[in-house]
Amino acid sequence: MWKKQVLFIGTQAVRMLLLTFFVSLAAFLLLSASPIDPLQANVGQAALGSLSQEQIEKLQAYWGVGVPPVERFLAWAGDFFRGDMGVSLLYRQPVAKVIGVKLMNSLWLMTMAWILSGAVGFVLGILAGIREGSILDRIIRGYSLLIASTPAFWLALVLLMVFAVWLKMLPIGLSVPIGMEAGGVTAMDRVRHAVLPAVTLSITGIAGITLHTREKMIEIMESDYVLFARARGESTYEIVKNHALRNVLLPALTLQFASISEIFGGSVLVEQVFSYPGLGQAAVTAGLGSDVPLLLGITVISALFVFGGNLTANLLYGIIDPRIRKGGAEI
Repeated sequence: MWKKQVLFIGTQAVRMLLLTFFVSLAAFLLLSASPIDPLQANVGQAALGSLSQEQIEKLQAYWGVGVPPVERFLAWAGDFFRGDMGVSLLYRQPVAKVIGVKLMNSLWLMTMAWILSGAVGFVLGILAGIREGSILDRIIRGYSLLIASTPAFWLALVLLMVFAVWLKMLPIGLSVPIGMEAGGVTAMDRVRHAVLPAVTLSITGIAGITLHTREKMIEIMESDYVLFARARGESTYEIVKNHALRNVLLPALTLQFASISEIFGGSVLVEQVFSYPGLGQAAVTAGLGSDVPLLLGITVISALFVFGGNLTANLLYGIIDPRIRKGGAEI
């Protein structure tokens, strides 16, 4: 049985790697088809006119101008596989180093938002589902529908105006206090600067899991085995604990891991509003500055995060539901 389980895990991992490969290929081809001239974007038209033909040819060779896209992709993919992501044209540093610094800031932010949105959304969905049609259910459902249609950047601006400008309770932006040396930055400073961006991301992420959990909870509470449990005299708390929680946790977990892509996408806008130096802001900077190596590196790393979240959800299924564990072993 364990051999089949290892085969199942290996199949899922290979599928994730293939998806990552095709994402990187699509991103590379789209960037290659871009009309932006890398020389003009990074050197400037005025500076380009003062260069000699030999210098221009060296720059063209550096940016791969005139090289077929397939050849450039294979060369880039080979270097990437060996751990060399290239050199960022904007930061003048290795792409791996730039992504490492930016990723640590974003991970701190997105982890807080991911945990908060999942926990709060799951609890609200359960409360609304077991009290269908009540005032509490209407309030939770109305809040979820309103937040689901609210742009993340608009919510970020509102929170920034209220808590940072008017009330002056939290910092206005960045990840550390302005003018403070790195050695003097404490963990509490980083938490205070991450509160508003994390709350913004979590508020927008709560709606989806709340509505989904509510619908599943309503189906469970109307099922035959729950009606039978009520006939035996079990209370609502006992029904939720003994029967509903395990059944509603699996789809909620699936949706929560799938929301990693939404949280990352939302972080791009949120980090721009709060000037938070994370991976999302680096992606915007790389896109506007035609920094192809950095943009490709961020694309691949982001794809690995998204697909890795889905892979983790598939592997955790068996821990939550033994029936799926047995089914996975038979694949």
